[in-house]
Amino acid sequence: MRNFVALLLLVLCSIVAGGASAEYPERPVRVVVPYPPGGGTDTLSRLVGKYLSDSLKQPVVVENRPGGNAQIGMDVVTKAAPDGYTLMAIAAGPLNDDNLKQFAPIALFAAPSYILVVNPSVKASSVKELVALAKAQPGKLAYGSTGGGAASHLSAELFKAMTGTDLLHVPYKGVGNAVSDLLGGHVQLMIAPPQAVMPQVKAGSLRALAVTGHTRMPTVPELPTISEAGVPGYESVGWFGLVAPAGAPAEVVTKLNAEVNRILQLPDVRERLLELGAEPARTTPQEFLEFIRRDNAKWAKLIKEKGIVIETK
Repeated sequence: MRNFVALLLLVLCSIVAGGASAEYPERPVRVVVPYPPGGGTDTLSRLVGKYLSDSLKQPVVVENRPGGNAQIGMDVVTKAAPDGYTLMAIAAGPLNDDNLKQFAPIALFAAPSYILVVNPSVKASSVKELVALAKAQPGKLAYGSTGGGAASHLSAELFKAMTGTDLLHVPYKGVGNAVSDLLGGHVQLMIAPPQAVMPQVKAGSLRALAVTGHTRMPTVPELPTISEAGVPGYESVGWFGLVAPAGAPAEVVTKLNAEVNRILQLPDVRERLLELGAEPARTTPQEFLEFIRRDNAKWAKLIKEKGIVIETK
């Protein structure tokens, strides 16, 4: 009897060990993008996903689940099994100190400056002229965003606060919808990701006034920073990254982090990112987590002081 029990235990241990040694991933990996197709997060997710699929030797499927300032897509991810087969590509804004604990940060893709653009009908060719126009017509100029609490929203609210202007906020479900209305003149300005507006700027359909970072962008060196263009101290950057549901296996997070960091440094990927106005990042999961926390602290102060409403529906 003892020999039988010992043999049974040996067999069970072998089965468990065999299951644990399975190489991740064994099936397709889903990356949820909580925004419509065509935006910055979607573009970068598909770029990275293509190479990630090659390195993991499994399909990496990007699934757009927009709505509710990213809440719909976030709910899909938090309800998924934390096994590494459902991930989320997310941009600055929706993650806060309350919901961050529901996710395991994997890697930061990039943290690019945004660009302040206006419809050509707006009689302003510089930041100073835009501020003067806005002050002369309080509440008349409208800016588009990708939703309450999104980087495009908070960046504009910071601009309002630092310039003493009154601009009307018009939220959209995605950057593509916002840019479409900006092109149509339904809103007059926007602070948007470079990849979402630079093609229209080059085509003459939009006018770029400045970039939001603390330094000029290498791809558009002619554009001043908002700070040097008349709003001293202004700085805002967007960011894009990859997260998993909380509780994802540490070895899976580590593997994905290494693969994403490697992919971001590939010459063609790096070149493509720079074309999009995004400098490739290289972070550990812990560094990405700390980056999000610092970013949240900055915006939490503005949200509290200005009573900004964060949309979740």
